[in-house]
Amino acid sequence: QVQLVESGGGLVQAGGSLRLSCAASGRTFINYNIAWFRRAPGKEREFVATISGNGGSTYYADSVKGRFAISRDNAKSTVYLQMNSLKPEDTAVYYCAARRRIGPYQPHYYDYWGQGTQVTVSS
Repeated sequence: QVQLVESGGGLVQAGGSLRLSCAASGRTFINYNIAWFRRAPGKEREFVATISGNGGSTYYADSVKGRFAISRDNAKSTVYLQMNSLKPEDTAVYYCAARRRIGPYQPHYYDYWGQGTQVTVSS
């Protein structure tokens, strides 16, 4: 079992920045690939970014590429999502998710989820 807790959300103006954190507890953190997803009002949950267990591999959705950066500190069992140049369309609840296996970046392929943190970007 892995427990995930997100933090760092809030209200920011367009063009601003936020850093989200995903703190994990439970099993050996380095064994898990971690992803960020988001759900905007009235929309499906969508993939944002992912990082491999050792941090050597990352992948981003086209909508955030060049603006967001995912990283991890395995000593702290924490994954970060640095979000820059935020846009109103980035407004959503952001979730981190964990899995050990490799597979598509779709929500039902992930085994553990946090409760989410709200990000609101005003225009």
